[in-house]
Amino acid sequence: MKRITGIALVALGLATAVCADSTLSISGAGASFPNPIYTKWIADYQKKNTSIQINYQSIGSGGGIKQVTEGTVDFGASDGPMNDDQLKAFQDKHGFAILHFPTVLGAVVPTYNIPGVSAELSFTPDALAGIFLGKITKWNDPIIAGANKGVSLPNEDIVVVHRSDGSGTSYIWTDYLAKVSDEWKSKVGKGASVNWPVGLGGKGNEGVAGVVKQTPNSLGYVELIYAIQNKMPYGKVRNSAGTFIKADLESVTAAASGAAKSMPDDFRVSITDAPGKSAYPVSSFTWLLIPQKFSDGAKRDAIKSFVKWALADGQNEVESLSYAKLPKEVVAKELKALDSVQ
Repeated sequence: MKRITGIALVALGLATAVCADSTLSISGAGASFPNPIYTKWIADYQKKNTSIQINYQSIGSGGGIKQVTEGTVDFGASDGPMNDDQLKAFQDKHGFAILHFPTVLGAVVPTYNIPGVSAELSFTPDALAGIFLGKITKWNDPIIAGANKGVSLPNEDIVVVHRSDGSGTSYIWTDYLAKVSDEWKSKVGKGASVNWPVGLGGKGNEGVAGVVKQTPNSLGYVELIYAIQNKMPYGKVRNSAGTFIKADLESVTAAASGAAKSMPDDFRVSITDAPGKSAYPVSSFTWLLIPQKFSDGAKRDAIKSFVKWALADGQNEVESLSYAKLPKEVVAKELKALDSVQ
């Protein structure tokens, strides 16, 4: 065996250093709602683009908005679009905008843990609003029982579980409740963080799923894939057409069908409580938040390349994780909008 000389070892070390230096590191943070698909996308994208390293932290939409506006990450992610005041504050300070790019469609579902009840439950808007307002406190309340005839519901207190962090999933849930309940709209409203009337908090979709699984007689809300991955039951929700709908690819796609044709230029749109007999009413787009200008051209080009890949090849991977593909009209509009990222 040939002995490796000191010069060869130095050369090997230099080559390793050059290789390490040639890797471009991109950082992102935000929504837990799309974290399963983002994790898959990043892994698959990096296999084909080995010189790019993307690190995404699932910290909640509120954290994603905070970090991208403060410049501590290269991009953010949120399930609730930034509001006008947030966008204006950033633009006034920096002289350029934060842009929203929808990536997938998903659903937020009511998930529950009721010992002895294996039936798939159905929830009316009144039931969900009443439960989260703290007005409906028992599982066998007539408003719940009326939609679940034949199911033996216990005379047990409902343990409400909600997000404890700034959350786009909470934004979607409260946006829905504010549309279907005037009392919720006036007393609580919509937002990534609200003053919850009742309940226990869990951090991230992961945290809410964990609390519901561990707490008998509980009810919480999570993104669909978290209920599926954790083998948790989740209920149908009565939509605006009066039909009880289970969240799946078809019902989420149906909720977005109307918005696709009238998508605003900034992509900030709500599709909760969408019209249509087959639309699941607690559906939403989720967005990447990307600064319009980058001082580092290599990072800009890498992020744009990743987004283009996600809008093309990446869409073929979403249904395996129970997200719905973006409408083609939205993808076409986004590809044009990417040109404004400089």
